[in-house]
Amino acid sequence: MKTEHILIIRFSALGDVAMTVPVVSALAEQYPHVRITVLSKPFTRVFFEGLAPNVGFMGADVKGEYRGVKGLNALYRRLSAKHFTAIADLHDTLRSKYLRMRFNLGHNKVEHINKHKNGKRLLTSQCNKHLEQQPTSFENYADVFDRLGYPVRLDFQSMFASEGPDLSLLPEELRVKPAGEKWIGIAPFAAHCGKIYPIERMEEVVGRLSGQLQQSRLFLFGGGKEEKMLLDEWAGKYAKCTNASSLLDGLQQELVLMSQLDCMVSMDSANMHLASLVAVPVVSVWGATHPYAGFMGWRQKEENAVQVDLPCRPCSIYGKKKCHRGDYACLNEITPDMIVERVLHVVDGV
Repeated sequence: MKTEHILIIRFSALGDVAMTVPVVSALAEQYPHVRITVLSKPFTRVFFEGLAPNVGFMGADVKGEYRGVKGLNALYRRLSAKHFTAIADLHDTLRSKYLRMRFNLGHNKVEHINKHKNGKRLLTSQCNKHLEQQPTSFENYADVFDRLGYPVRLDFQSMFASEGPDLSLLPEELRVKPAGEKWIGIAPFAAHCGKIYPIERMEEVVGRLSGQLQQSRLFLFGGGKEEKMLLDEWAGKYAKCTNASSLLDGLQQELVLMSQLDCMVSMDSANMHLASLVAVPVVSVWGATHPYAGFMGWRQKEENAVQVDLPCRPCSIYGKKKCHRGDYACLNEITPDMIVERVLHVVDGV
């Protein structure tokens, strides 16, 4: 009998790949006899190593080693040597479509994601807007496996659900959380301006949380050079505030620290999804985008999504488009009070 072996293709940004984890984990646990290989960008390996015994990972630099048609042909030859019995394309872009085509020609069983583009187009339309919840990414991913013959029950808990996080990976000062102390993460950045809360107002949120929560510690997350400089400035200005991204070394350590948080404050960005993977409640801030597009973090509560109702919202699925009004009212009308009050509700039930 031929061994069942599924190839899962998902490149794209960190947050998009993170959203595959609950579905891949559930698939692996519910079909322990099936081998699963995830093909993605090399830096996402941390999500899948140790996820389950039957999950493997292949890193592919599709903008370097496997660039262009020649590179994709080389990648296909590498993949076809593994004799996959099913291909799940969770990306559906030009690169994954090309690989999909090659596998189809080889008579493999292939399915790809339905992104529900028409529903999202109506959601973001400025005329005849349909403000309706779209299927989530998790549902869309699970649907691919259902069509391949592997229906999945979405019951993922946490990346560290079985053995707990390895706290020894953290700097010594972070390995023991003082009893009664509330740890709050703050990730103020995102890839596009339509998703970034005004920085001066986010600093006000940091200052107020630092002052109002007596037994607390704030951890700031942000990866770019300029971002780290700003977070270092805040960490030096406000008590009980640490720039986690300067202190930690890599994504694995960030996930371990996030698992110890009582709450994460994040934009509609990768950090919302990272915190969700380790079962931490997220107070998420939404501007040009909207939870109805299907990108809310895994098992996050809609009541913790801070947003304002405007007839133009949402205007963008990914936050890339310029503001139609020119004033980003979707972000500027969110007050620091709204964010702080929601954080207090999460950590203290206030």
